Amino acid sequence: MTVTVLFLCTGNAARSVMAAATLGELRPELRIESAGTLSVDGLPISWRTRAAFDDIGIQYPKHASKQAVRAHLHDSDVIIGLAPEHIEWVRREHPDVADRTVTLKRLVRALAPPPPAIEERLRSLHLEAVALEPWEEVVDPGGGEVPEFVAAAREIHALVQQLAVLL
Repeated sequence: MTVTVLFLCTGNAARSVMAAATLGELRPELRIESAGTLSVDGLPISWRTRAAFDDIGIQYPKHASKQAVRAHLHDSDVIIGLAPEHIEWVRREHPDVADRTVTLKRLVRALAPPPPAIEERLRSLHLEAVALEPWEEVVDPGGGEVPEFVAAAREIHALVQQLAVLL
């Protein structure tokens, strides 16, 4: 069975796009999407995001931003936020999927390697009740210049490389 992964950030213009593209290159057999918690539909990635992709050696995708909606969340086996605020949004707006919603940093730190199936491993983490902490954030480069976007891309790339092994 194919695992479906949804990456969430705020605008779906940098962090979630970087994570999705990186995991897509490392694990092409997975179904991977990205969306935003406060996004304007249809916006392309910025030139700064493209520069960050160039730095990490990942081909940037043809991308149009999209708002996360119920279908995205319910069709996903694991929902990965790039900051605690994304998890809080899911808990508030879609509490029925909170048990499979986690920050990237926490997931990489806590997820046991396979087997068993991803659903069992997520259930054992009791994600719906986890207290979110500041260390879980991948800092949003939005509003910054190329160095901030590159720093975010490098951090995400390193985390997603670890995640690829765990999924």
